[in-house]
Amino acid sequence: MAARARRSDARDNQALLLAAAKEVFAEDGPDAPLDRVARRAGVGNATMYRHFPNRRELVVAVYADEVAELRSRADLEADDAGEALFAWLGLFVEHVRTKRTLALSLADPAGDHESLFAGWHAAMNTTAATLLGRARAAGAVAPDVTERDLLLLATGIALSGGEPARLLTLVRRGASAS
Repeated sequence: MAARARRSDARDNQALLLAAAKEVFAEDGPDAPLDRVARRAGVGNATMYRHFPNRRELVVAVYADEVAELRSRADLEADDAGEALFAWLGLFVEHVRTKRTLALSLADPAGDHESLFAGWHAAMNTTAATLLGRARAAGAVAPDVTERDLLLLATGIALSGGEPARLLTLVRRGASAS
């Protein structure tokens, strides 16, 4: 029973560290001092390094969690499939806009960044394709619009510095089936 409690404590500590790292990285970027992450989580540095032996592993865990959260926010059961698609694209724009620095900090020519990003991109493409398929079937989106088109446009909006809501509305009008 004591071993089970430790595993539970370890899971709790890992969740606390992940939540704290998300906050600290959002405030000060992925180069923020890791001891701030540990303090914010309410654990010691040794506990943090037991879970995340280096900064890169912590950043990967945070970014992977952000991608999973974005995927989970896709409303695949919405009555209005077109609205669900563009609501999620709005979330995607915000993700790219606010998490770009975090993602770019993982670019390491000698590392495994290509496989990590391939998996994350595949997850986003799958989510967008599912939402787009539903919107297309509902007649809310033209048949020639692809998930790649929408993700590229959404990424451009995120990086443009323009008004995301206005620009997404323009994209929606342009992608409309009518």
